[in-house]
Amino acid sequence: MFSGIIEQTATVVAVRSERQNKHFILRADFCRELKIDQSIAHNGVCLTVVDLTEDTYTVTAMKETLLRSNLGALQVGDLINVERSMKPDALLDGHIVQGHVDQTAVCTAVEDAEGSWYFTFRYEPQGDNCTVEKGSVAVNGVSLTVCDSRDDGFRVAIIPYTYEHTNFCRIGVGSVVNLEFDIVGKYIARLMRNYMKR
Repeated sequence: MFSGIIEQTATVVAVRSERQNKHFILRADFCRELKIDQSIAHNGVCLTVVDLTEDTYTVTAMKETLLRSNLGALQVGDLINVERSMKPDALLDGHIVQGHVDQTAVCTAVEDAEGSWYFTFRYEPQGDNCTVEKGSVAVNGVSLTVCDSRDDGFRVAIIPYTYEHTNFCRIGVGSVVNLEFDIVGKYIARLMRNYMKR
């Protein structure tokens, strides 16, 4: 489980394809602290460390992951938001993030808010995926509060710290991002949908 509080950005140093899988070799400051089999969220996608060097680590994404996320479009030099899994005694500063991306969205607007920014995202409604005003959503793994919720999109406010310490600094109109909707909200939406069928 994750909190959506990004530790740092990792840099893609190589991408290797093997049949329908892709192996991503990443450089991050915490490589010396990692171990094989460790789970790390990458733009919100939980992936397992499969190889290590002194300053890089490797993770593998299968076809299903590549289809549901923006990882398949990653190129050398791209920045990825990374977060190691939570420890049992850690404070939950963000919200409950599983590392299971629901779908992608497209950035449709970036507005200057005199020191901060508003980012607007649009997605194709699917299943029980939804947002609510002041609710939580993970965008590229970043725990954020929703404003201006709509059936097919929402807006979030990004402060300078988040902008500078995540890959929001590279998101512009047309950028594709990963979304993980609030797990509690999805359960409630499913229960309500089933109740209405009775």
